[in-house]
Amino acid sequence: MAEVSLKKLLDISLKAGQEILDVYQKDIEVEVKEDDSPLTQADQRSHQAIMKGLQDAYSGIPVLSEEGRDISYEERKDWKQFFLVDPLDGTKEFIKKNGEFTVNIALIDGKYPVMGVIYAPVLDTFYFGREGLGAFKLEGASTADITGEDDLVEKSVRLPEVKEGSIVNVVASRSHMSTETEEFIDGLRANHEVDVVSAGSSLKFCLVAEGKADFYPRYAPTMEWDTGAGQAIVESAGGQVLRHEDKQRFHYNRENLKNGWFLVKRKA
Repeated sequence: MAEVSLKKLLDISLKAGQEILDVYQKDIEVEVKEDDSPLTQADQRSHQAIMKGLQDAYSGIPVLSEEGRDISYEERKDWKQFFLVDPLDGTKEFIKKNGEFTVNIALIDGKYPVMGVIYAPVLDTFYFGREGLGAFKLEGASTADITGEDDLVEKSVRLPEVKEGSIVNVVASRSHMSTETEEFIDGLRANHEVDVVSAGSSLKFCLVAEGKADFYPRYAPTMEWDTGAGQAIVESAGGQVLRHEDKQRFHYNRENLKNGWFLVKRKA
């Protein structure tokens, strides 16, 4: 794991973010994927930038990306390590032009995420976490003049940065609020004062890592590339990402790449 540099992942994320921003200010041309979700030029340009960056730097580590999802399970089932990538997480937020979309890159070792980065191009904020190092946030990432990994850590804020308070904060999807999520929130309200915050894309994971949210219940479908980087950052900040059905740690590279329900919890 030490051979993968967070500084290199920052550089790749910034390049992908610039490709997205080049499209963001223009009229958005939308194609349709097989699952009817929107696909923009920005998805494709970000994917190409990330693939080139990862292949140039880490040619020996395979990549599973949302835009390259057709890799068969037979081909990937014996991967010891791989990058899990969502080139543009929050496409609906992108189309709404609310800025709440991200670039997600995770390093999966075995079945679990051990490193993850999330870059929000409009916010110009870079979140990152690595097992054994911790989780961090770098604001003004594109102008930070980072010289190396030690410099990146030094100029960033360690997460969580918000201490626990008396109000229970729950972050929910801006585009995918389910009945079950509302029931989870109502259950908390029986014993606590609860504040609900809406957010798009993997920024929900980042709010938990920061300590701004105590819980992120996701009782609706997601895919592996939606959660890998966020899980790495939350876990590096001391939090947990647990399967709904058995409260076990989320794992990856399953035959079916669709995730079940899960709950994200901040550091206790």
